[in-house]
Amino acid sequence: MTTQDARQYAPATDRNREPILEVLLKVLPGSGTVLEIASGTGEHAVYFASKLKNCLWLPTDVSPQARASIVAWTEHYQCQNVYPPLELDVKEPVWVVEKETTTNWLNTSPITAIVNINMIHISPWSACLGLMAGASRILPVGGILYLYGPFKQGGEHTAPSNAAFDEYLRAQNPEWGVRNLEDVITVARTENLIVKQIDKMPANNLSVVFERTEK
Repeated sequence: MTTQDARQYAPATDRNREPILEVLLKVLPGSGTVLEIASGTGEHAVYFASKLKNCLWLPTDVSPQARASIVAWTEHYQCQNVYPPLELDVKEPVWVVEKETTTNWLNTSPITAIVNINMIHISPWSACLGLMAGASRILPVGGILYLYGPFKQGGEHTAPSNAAFDEYLRAQNPEWGVRNLEDVITVARTENLIVKQIDKMPANNLSVVFERTEK
């Protein structure tokens, strides 16, 4: 198998990458390392990195198949500002990027932002809790946490398609499901992450941008 054979495809990427990039260009710091949690196929990583030349992009995923796909996409596009992907589980109390072997090379370009696309509804609630805790530990004051995906608001789905998607997810795993935005914001606040902006996105999704406050 060649490296390129490891490339995986997520059809939604082509549909959402431009709207997401539009938000990222406005909210991400102009330099530093962007840590992407649950990078999946790697298509977002190579696309965003190609548009954010002053940043370094650090993709991660728990799946070895996903990490192989990230490597393949990075090599395919010869991306110079994308790090090799790391195995990272947000539920771990200490992330790999907090360990000395990793922080040594991150010292030259510290993590200033975290990007997480389409994860917290396809994972147990503990993953959302772990994401917020990790973001609080890692991000500097003023650092950005970006979330993208479907959310309920006021306990209600924002569209019939989201309600159907939520039902489908819970049938796959009772611990999965579209999260209530207010619950996510409450958890974030306990970790000194405050909402900076919320943007409506295509296909009834939201971009939710948090900023790290005091340490």
